Amino acid sequence: MAFVNPEYLVSTEWLHSNLDDPDVRVLDVTAKLSSKLENHAKAECFDLGHIPGSIFFDVSSGKGVLSDDQAELPWMWPGPDQFAASMAAAGVGETTHVVLVARTPREGIDSGTMWCTRAWWTMHHYGVRCSILSGGLERWEDEGRPMTTELNPVAVTEPPVLATDWSKARATKDDVLAATESSTCLVDALSEDSFDGTGASYGPRGGHISGATNVPFRSLIERETAAFVDADAMERTLTAAGLLGPEANTPVITYCGGAIAATVDAFALALFGRTDVSVYDASLMEWSADPTLPMTNPST
Repeated sequence: MAFVNPEYLVSTEWLHSNLDDPDVRVLDVTAKLSSKLENHAKAECFDLGHIPGSIFFDVSSGKGVLSDDQAELPWMWPGPDQFAASMAAAGVGETTHVVLVARTPREGIDSGTMWCTRAWWTMHHYGVRCSILSGGLERWEDEGRPMTTELNPVAVTEPPVLATDWSKARATKDDVLAATESSTCLVDALSEDSFDGTGASYGPRGGHISGATNVPFRSLIERETAAFVDADAMERTLTAAGLLGPEANTPVITYCGGAIAATVDAFALALFGRTDVSVYDASLMEWSADPTLPMTNPST
């Protein structure tokens, strides 16, 4: 089976041959977070070597360029004005094709995959043409493609016209609560041990939102940075979870600890053409902190 939307991923070969295209903007979203959710990747990764012409785009800080800087919780979806300002500052305009790239500085901690998909999920649904570099900076370097330490100035531009239906990609607590009482499919993108309550928890309560199914985001990749499994393998995983196929006809809400890893599962479904998927914006950071909301912890 082939992806319905293969253009959401681009190869290293494609990017290398299009680096001089003035409409291609490479945004490096590498994360190296501190315990205070400060991102040190620019100084410790990007400045030491990056794809020529790329700029550092800090998505992962708790109040990063694609997060609501007025929200109480980190990584909450930005409003249209803030998003437009972030695009303009990054030189992303109406005709720009954004290519999102990253590396994984610390395996198992700073997954480049989920920061690429988090950026893609937000930008795509606001109407920006964007793709993810398949295999990330690790593949680019393994193939001996050019890297530089030169920092390029960014020309601020007029932002693209934003999609008016952007909010369909974001689910709220009320949406998830309604989903627990309806046919909407809830998908937990965290690890199996988090889902069953024996591993790390994301808030005061362990386990998962009651009624959810588990599709760990790492089951969809072969390597930490955007090295997705092939279409056949991904289709088998998603079909086994009831998310693809003739019977997969109900809306989907994905979630995780803070609405980052959840975008990997959502992106995978977008590759196969599903447009009825949303991501729970606050995920377990919000849900697990409210004891009135239903959670299931198999370990207890």
